[in-house]
Amino acid sequence: MFVLDTITHRLKRGCETMVYPDGPAPALPDRHGGALRVDAAKCADGCTACVAVCPTEAITRAPGKPVALDLGRCIFCTECVAACPEHAIVQTRDHRMAVRRREDLVLGAPGQEELRLAAALDDKLRKLLGRSLRLRQVSAGGCNACEADINVLGTIGWDLSRFGIQYVASPRHADGVLITGPVTKGMELALKKTWDAVPGPKIAIAVGACAIAGGPFVGHAEHWQGADSVIPIDLFIPGCPPHPLTILDGLLRVLGRLEGKPAGEAPAGKVPRG
Repeated sequence: MFVLDTITHRLKRGCETMVYPDGPAPALPDRHGGALRVDAAKCADGCTACVAVCPTEAITRAPGKPVALDLGRCIFCTECVAACPEHAIVQTRDHRMAVRRREDLVLGAPGQEELRLAAALDDKLRKLLGRSLRLRQVSAGGCNACEADINVLGTIGWDLSRFGIQYVASPRHADGVLITGPVTKGMELALKKTWDAVPGPKIAIAVGACAIAGGPFVGHAEHWQGADSVIPIDLFIPGCPPHPLTILDGLLRVLGRLEGKPAGEAPAGKVPRG
């Protein structure tokens, strides 16, 4: 009887996994402003109001140069958005932020007002991976925020495994590593050993501001200011922490699984909470 009740209950609930990416992307929650956009042409001469309020020194402005915003160091506190008198830095509410090259996270130069989103891996590597991607997750000194949003992708609303993407217990069973945290000095050897144990060809993914550049701890002597100081990184996913949708977008984008998919958003409130 219990089994029948369970089956009946599940039939009544229906499918709760989001349709994305076969349908429009769900909207971000109101509290999440998405990626930032920089229009340096709007900056007043000599204005450094945004530079002064940035807690991670993600914003710089050299004399006579346009403002530069490094989304790899950004913790998305939006203090710069509030401080800018010319509204040169704005939130876009766009969840897409993953890039392949570290320098593509720096905004502000002419032609680089917005992110150049990640391109897919080369055809040879994608052919070797097939329709699956096995990742060994390494928490290299993180606060558990990025780790929590990575875990959210395994819940029923997201169901990461439907894309053939899974986290594995052993690096010897993995196609690559997914790193969170700033890579503390105590985790350096562990990360290197994990990376060395993954059979090639392999990829490395840095998730969150800490794994990209040190996050709130930027400049501290007890970490390596990001994972790319220790191993080569193939995909950078910024945020503090990145929303699960941002992480999923990056993973699918690097696998070439978003080609021809719609980029619009569904009505607000339909996204599972991370």
